Amino acid sequence: MREELREKIAGEITLSNDPGKTIRKWREEFDLSQQELSMTMSVSPSVISDYESGRRKSPGIVIVRRIVDSFLNLDEKNGSPTIKRYQLGARSDCIISISEFRGGMKMDEFISIIEGENVTPSIETNKQIHGYTVVNSLKAITSLSSADYLKIYGWSSERALVFTDVHYGRSPMIAIRAHPLTPAMVVYHRPENVDPLAKKLAQLEGIPLVTTDLDLDELVARMESLE
Repeated sequence: MREELREKIAGEITLSNDPGKTIRKWREEFDLSQQELSMTMSVSPSVISDYESGRRKSPGIVIVRRIVDSFLNLDEKNGSPTIKRYQLGARSDCIISISEFRGGMKMDEFISIIEGENVTPSIETNKQIHGYTVVNSLKAITSLSSADYLKIYGWSSERALVFTDVHYGRSPMIAIRAHPLTPAMVVYHRPENVDPLAKKLAQLEGIPLVTTDLDLDELVARMESLE
């Protein structure tokens, strides 16, 4: 489990559009201070602060590995609470399907495959995504803790989060905006309507918001064919 978690965190930081923000998110997830992390890495706390704030150039893979290994080593010294939490709940029951793509896929192509409609057309969809997660929105809202919420991001946050059982789509976007980690795209499966607030929040975050009316089994089958 340690090696799986190590690869997950390293990949997430490396692929993130904001590595510093992702480093901070994981440091807080491990309940570590900047000083604790810096001492383990034998650097000054200002170095960690500079990485997290974006004042310092994004870390290369060697530094990322040192950061991740420091997270895990410190966690093990404290009894491995975070590692054990991920081991006990590697997949929440609110996740219907989750997978990574072997290579990146253009958002436009993904939207076409799921017969989606971009309801935020002013947001560009020429970027790439690296995976998807299909989430039951009602279960996610009522049962996911902040730690469990991280599981829906799989190996990378550069993915499409597909929410089912959506009525107006306000709650999923509020939850996304409140969390430090954000997906590359949000998809609503057969919403009754899309609340203007959901569109506004998507605009503020710069996340394309897409709807699809495909049958859920067909939707999942099409995405699984992309793996």
